[in-house]
Amino acid sequence: MGYTTRVDGEFAITPPLTWNEFKDSEFAPDNAKSGWEPSLILRVDEDSVDTDEGPLLRRTATALVMREIDEYRERGLVDEVQKAIDSFPGHTFTGRLDCEGEENTDMWRVAIRDGRAVKVEPRIVWPDEDGAA
Repeated sequence: MGYTTRVDGEFAITPPLTWNEFKDSEFAPDNAKSGWEPSLILRVDEDSVDTDEGPLLRRTATALVMREIDEYRERGLVDEVQKAIDSFPGHTFTGRLDCEGEENTDMWRVAIRDGRAVKVEPRIVWPDEDGAA
């Protein structure tokens, strides 16, 4: 058993990706290679659209989310987010992933700054102790 990291959050995609844009992507849920690769997938929404030929199923990807992986061992999450961003030019990713390791001081986030995925670590600040009795 190795060191594990819990990841919460998501990146919304604007405008949503069309089926043709994501169907062959490694991040499409149907294209996942294994139980842990990739660690991120696209959330796909389906809705029925009426056409002259009858109902048509439309699939769009609205978010990049963490897969359900037991005992996730974070390796290269920031790079993987960046790879997803680079895979879909013309779309904006907003949101964040909050990451927490097994150690109580191991907290960080993956955020998007100017189209780049970055690791953000918290600053711990002690309250002013002046006036303490």
